[in-house]
This record gives sequence, C-alpha cells and structure tokens, in this order.
Amino acid sequence: MTESTARPLAVVTGASTGIGREFARCLAEDGHDLLLAAENTELADAAREVGSQSSAVETVRADLATADGVEELARRVRAKGRPVDVLAINAGVGVSGAFAEAETSLEDQLRVVDLNVRSAVHLAKLLVPDMAARGRGRILFTSSVAATTPGPFQAVYGASKAFLQSFSQALREELKETGVTVTAVLPGPTATEFFARARMLDTKIGAGPKDDAGEVARQAYAALKAGRDSVVAGSLRNRVQAAVARFTPERFLAAAHRRMAEPGTARR
Repeated sequence: MTESTARPLAVVTGASTGIGREFARCLAEDGHDLLLAAENTELADAAREVGSQSSAVETVRADLATADGVEELARRVRAKGRPVDVLAINAGVGVSGAFAEAETSLEDQLRVVDLNVRSAVHLAKLLVPDMAARGRGRILFTSSVAATTPGPFQAVYGASKAFLQSFSQALREELKETGVTVTAVLPGPTATEFFARARMLDTKIGAGPKDDAGEVARQAYAALKAGRDSVVAGSLRNRVQAAVARFTPERFLAAAHRRMAEPGTARR
C-alpha cells in the first residue's frame, strides 16, 4: 500500500472557489487525498493551492448540471479503485430576479434545479450505496439559511436549498445504522463569487456584510467530523435567522426576504 492510497479519499464538488475550495483545504490539511470537481478554469488554480498541503489532488472538469457531467465524475471516482471516505456535494448556483418577469429565463431557473437538486441526487445515488455497503464514510451537503424561509426574487434557489436540507436529513436517518453520517451545512451570506454570478450585487443581501468562506468551511468540517446532522455556519446573525424562522409564519418570512433580495434594494 502506497502512502497515497493509505490516506482517506475525499470528493468535493464546486471546489474551484468559495466554500468548496476552502473545504477542500480543510480536508487536505487533515490528511485526505482529493478529487475535486467543478466546471470552470479556476479549478486548476484551486488544485495547485490545495495540493501544497502535501495531499494528492486530482481534478475533474465537468458540468454537473448535466447527467453526463455527473456520470463522468462518478466514473473517475470509481476508476481510482479506492473507497470514498468523504463526499462533499457542494456545487450550486443561484439566480436573482422576479420569476414571472423576462429578467429571469426559464433556462437559468432550470439550471438551478439541475445543479442544486438533480445533480446532488444523481451523484449521491451513484456513490452513497458503496459507502453504505462499506459501512464507513461522511457526506456533506451544502444547503443554506435560505432553506429556512421562502425566498422572493430567489424563489427557485431557496426552494432548491430547502430540498437539500430535507434530503440530507432523510438520508441521514436511512443510513444511521450503516456507519455513514450525513451533515448539512447552512451558510448565510458568504464572501464568494455567488452574488456576482447570481446578479445580486444591487440587493441588500448582495451589498451587505458577508462571512469569511474559510471560517464557514472550518465550521462545516468540524460538524462533519463530529457526525452532526447540521450546522448553521458563519456569524451569529445566521443562527438567529434560522432560529427565528422556526417560529415565524412563512408570509412574514417571505415579506422580510423581499426587502433584502428584491433588485434595487441596495440603493434604498
């Protein structure tokens, strides 16, 4: 057995930037070899940076919003001939704007569903059975505090994150006798490229304070290692928001979110 194959293997999607990149760094620092997946060219830079932590790092450039992209990633995982110890399903995308208006296309909205929801289910279905059969492993889903409230002007994105939260906790219950744990991380607004890509820089959320992606990733990794069901990561305001949402009627939550996420609110 080589030094590399003696180390545990972690698979991280959405690993080129933001929380995914920082989570990969946590794994590398803790002695994991890595298979990192993302669609964009920044993935190579992330691999070089994370690889400096003395871990073996491989990359898969694939569009996980497509079935072919997910199948290619799973093929590359299986080709390694090594068990997956950590599976971090982190890839996600958002889109901002009024659902009923032309500013948001059907194509953009369906891509949110394809990447955030369908690809998460697809990849989990391909890789989790082997983890369960082996009786060991840890799974992380990146949800969001957006899962705790209806999200006007982020309607599909918020619903996709609510799906991931529900799916992760259901899967956790199914796997509780197998030795495989499932953890959901619920970040709040975080300093990543998300808000620019989602065209949210003119909203109060997009222009407001952000948590550090590295700190969010460290909190997520601590929760994963501890086998926790979920963690609201980042600042205290995120935990307060999640707690308040449990007892507040959804119509009030939706109205409050509108004041933060409606385009143009950054100037009001």
